[in-house]
Amino acid sequence: MISFLFTFVRLFKATIKAATDEDFRALFLITLVLLVSGSIFYMNFENWSFLDALYFCTMTMTTVGYGDLVPTSPTSKFFTIIYTFSSIGTFVALAAKLATAMTDSLRNEKNH
Repeated sequence: MISFLFTFVRLFKATIKAATDEDFRALFLITLVLLVSGSIFYMNFENWSFLDALYFCTMTMTTVGYGDLVPTSPTSKFFTIIYTFSSIGTFVALAAKLATAMTDSLRNEKNH
């Protein structure tokens, strides 16, 4: 548990540091837009609650894909195909920026 807390603190610090990077901010904004717009779509077309829709979008974006929620209409399936291709790349780029900030932060800690 303590290891988790230390990792969480490092992640938080890295996120604050990464927020100074213009590319990170743009990727973060695009990620938020994808999550919100995808959630709104699934709320309207699948009649899911906001939490279920956000959960599905997050699991799809991160490629976890538990399969407990699935699109049922052809329109939703087509949207999911487009959403998957656009959101996975965005999330990976955001995660890479955050990982770079974390490793830079660890290097700075070791050097001081």
